[in-house]
Amino acid sequence: MLALWLACAARAWPQATFTVSVSPEVLSNAYIVEVAQRDGFSFDEQPPGQTGRNRLLVFVGEHNLTDDLKPEIFRFDPFTWPSEIPQDCPFERSGSFNAIRFLGVKSGFRYGDTWYPTWAENDILYSPWTDGRTKRLDGYTDWSQSWVDPVHITTGQGVIIGDDPLNLVAYSIGLDKSSPAAPYPGRYPCGSLIHNGVWYYGTYCLGPGDGVHYGKTRLNWPWIGPFVGFRHSTDYGHNWTPPPHTPSEPLFGETGMWGHPVKIGAPKFVDFGKNMEHSPDGKAYLVAHGADHETTAKNWRMWNNSWVTGDQIYLLRVTPGIKTINDPSAYEFYGGTDKDGKPVWTGDFEKIKPLLEWDNNMGCVTVTYNPVLKKYIMCVTDGGNTVSRMNTYLLEADRLDGDWKIITYMKEFGKQAYFVNIPSKFIGDDGVTMWLLYSGNFSLDENQKPHPVNPPGGHYGMTFQKIELLRNESSGTARGSE
Repeated sequence: MLALWLACAARAWPQATFTVSVSPEVLSNAYIVEVAQRDGFSFDEQPPGQTGRNRLLVFVGEHNLTDDLKPEIFRFDPFTWPSEIPQDCPFERSGSFNAIRFLGVKSGFRYGDTWYPTWAENDILYSPWTDGRTKRLDGYTDWSQSWVDPVHITTGQGVIIGDDPLNLVAYSIGLDKSSPAAPYPGRYPCGSLIHNGVWYYGTYCLGPGDGVHYGKTRLNWPWIGPFVGFRHSTDYGHNWTPPPHTPSEPLFGETGMWGHPVKIGAPKFVDFGKNMEHSPDGKAYLVAHGADHETTAKNWRMWNNSWVTGDQIYLLRVTPGIKTINDPSAYEFYGGTDKDGKPVWTGDFEKIKPLLEWDNNMGCVTVTYNPVLKKYIMCVTDGGNTVSRMNTYLLEADRLDGDWKIITYMKEFGKQAYFVNIPSKFIGDDGVTMWLLYSGNFSLDENQKPHPVNPPGGHYGMTFQKIELLRNESSGTARGSE
């Protein structure tokens, strides 16, 4: 059937040379076909299924179902979000950027949440997802629940195909049911990386549950558990090998039982671009939010160290490989600085030090390398009390283990946005135009009413907002319509 398609394509575009490399994509009837140009050939119109420059999503044996998988687009008046940096912020202000402008276009899918894309060598973004329904390529829908009970936990995996968030195809490629959570009630996705054709998919635990109360305050998973480890796939998510670790015996030996503080709870891989092409040393780096005994005791909250709140950010690294990714002895941890101010790395987990600290103001964290600016951009979400409105701020640095400076502090971003990240694939050629990816408004407010939405168009699931980093914008302009 594929050969028949190629024969028909050759007739349709006789000036093209089909130097074809084929990557089986999820289902047996879907392929990525590379088309080489000849004699100035170009498509007069975008053919059905084209996913990027000379790249086609081809279906053989079935009809094209991607019409149901197009993103929801919403446009609004551009605006600059005011930066309202709290007085006790410990970070020096960036000398390069000091605001974000929302460019008035949103794309996205009303799917489950927890999308952290990793850019594979075949040019496709692969991502975990969970807690909701996500469409499949065959017209059916997958439903993942990472909270249903400690035994029947599911976590999903999906793909995002395309070079422009306004013209993407995104869908689930299946569910994994081999991630029990006991003795914790929940087990969720976190760090995800594809490197040299191997997909590493991390999970972490949560407790004591959704909808628990502290006095009259309703909370959502106020205690983060340990990072368990990575399952891996050598065929882009068709089949998985579970990690050798369990929630009771996790990779780094931590426990989150009864609210015990965890340092490496939900690590995320630093996004170094396609197949980690911009890693400074060939290693994979991860960032994680957490807390220690000292900060927890000093200013304790029931939700002090949750899935979206914390006091500190930690940094670790490993040479990625099937043998190393679940071996704690293969990791190095940021251990502070020496007497000359130079970063210290250690293989001893007990000597780990926070990369950044801001008591009761840190939380879910991601980092992306921007190759145009030659800077790292960090997104941090302070999740309030886990169900309230949430604050997101961005920092920048020239080195991962260097000095981080704050770009902007967006109070009540979303107004309940979380899992904020910047996919490197969608950074513009100017380096300052990019897309924020996040989920939002998963819960009701304290009055059991929906949170307002800002910026416009945001929603639960997968939301892309096009933004621009501003160098000289005043931070007092209007925040935009509700």
